[in-house]
Amino acid sequence: MSVYLNGQFMPLSEAKISVMDRGFLFGDGVYEVIPVYSRRPFRLAEHLARLRANLDALRLPAPHTDSEWKALIERMIGQRNEPDQSIYLQVTRGAAAARSHVFPDHPAPTVFMMSEPLATPSAEQCAHGIAAVSADDIRWLRCDLKTTALLANCLLRQQAVDAGCVEAVLFRDGLLTEGAASSILAVKGGVLLAPPKNRLTLPGVTYDVVLELAAANALPTQVRAIAQAEVRDADELWLASSTKEVLAIVSLDGQPIGAGRPGPVFRRMYDWYQQFKQRVMRG
Repeated sequence: MSVYLNGQFMPLSEAKISVMDRGFLFGDGVYEVIPVYSRRPFRLAEHLARLRANLDALRLPAPHTDSEWKALIERMIGQRNEPDQSIYLQVTRGAAAARSHVFPDHPAPTVFMMSEPLATPSAEQCAHGIAAVSADDIRWLRCDLKTTALLANCLLRQQAVDAGCVEAVLFRDGLLTEGAASSILAVKGGVLLAPPKNRLTLPGVTYDVVLELAAANALPTQVRAIAQAEVRDADELWLASSTKEVLAIVSLDGQPIGAGRPGPVFRRMYDWYQQFKQRVMRG
């Protein structure tokens, strides 16, 4: 397996970083996960725009222009035989001379990239949906930043796995935020309900695609705060993410959502998403 590290492609076994790297010491870095279909990066411009915004927010120098990122990603895709892949890229503030909370004066970012086969949901999950648990959103107050400091997300996802579930649906002050590693949307009375973008949620690329498809197909949509009681009383509940695409959540904390199976609005959205993917990425 070949990876990219600081200007070079190399075997994974040869990739090394300093123990003084601030990504290792502080989680001081950002990342992106970009799905690839038929060797085409999905929504690359949107992923790179989010990466730029995150680098700016962390006051972290951008190591590459968009055109340079594109060329590197295309080379990374070429390292594997699989047509469908998942590109992971990460930028940290790099190694400093001393461990200090204060940013170093002249950081040299560490840039890492790798590719793995794209693992989308199984046919069974798409047909029958998945189970989730609810949890208090214990993360920090800048969840709009896609940083490598993911310990809270890991704890929440593990809570779901320990309960035999796929995802944790998070609530803060009685309102839906998102999943441990996904956006969460609900359907009630034929209306798609989506939490608004703010500092408590990641601006999801797949979330945007879902809302665009809803608008293109005249599906009524409300982007607003969603109370926990509304989530539990929803007709349908979905998750959306780059690797899981759109997936129905059919039970929450052991209780069925709606009829306890993927609903009719989800079926329509799932078909729209697959048609969109086929047309844009595989056409």
